[in-house]
Amino acid sequence: MVALAGFLSSCSGSPRLLSYPFDAGGRSLNSPAAELTPKIAGQYVVFSSDRFGRQDVYLFDTATRSIVDLPGLNAFDMIATNPDVSENGRYIVFTGSRQGRVSIFLYDRETRQLRNLTANLQAEVRNPTISADGRLIAFESSANGQWDILVYDRSGRPLNVPTNPE
Repeated sequence: MVALAGFLSSCSGSPRLLSYPFDAGGRSLNSPAAELTPKIAGQYVVFSSDRFGRQDVYLFDTATRSIVDLPGLNAFDMIATNPDVSENGRYIVFTGSRQGRVSIFLYDRETRQLRNLTANLQAEVRNPTISADGRLIAFESSANGQWDILVYDRSGRPLNVPTNPE
């Protein structure tokens, strides 16, 4: 109940319509390609798309009305899905698949560094999300033979989450 109240309180304000022109060249929010799992935080919209023949992560800045360059994030040998972005747009978390191995990656726009947060986790992972301040990353993992939610800090350290919250 507390989690639901917190979620609903974050949905304050009036709805926003993101109406941007269609760009056949893929340089805007809307293109002829599939734009998958869009998420919005602050002035940023992050999504994955196959607009240039491979599935990459894209970040759209609603203030400048343009796609943000993400040097070092997308790679020819990785399929990127399910991105999420911190509210200031600095951190992007997503699921990346290379040669059948799926991992959770964190990209820092300021340092242009890409980090595999689950390189040492022997389990399937999926559906990452990042906190508004970019400090915490939560995702699903099958480490125990069932799908559990794990929480890591930005450095990639697993955090203990109380099993019996008060």
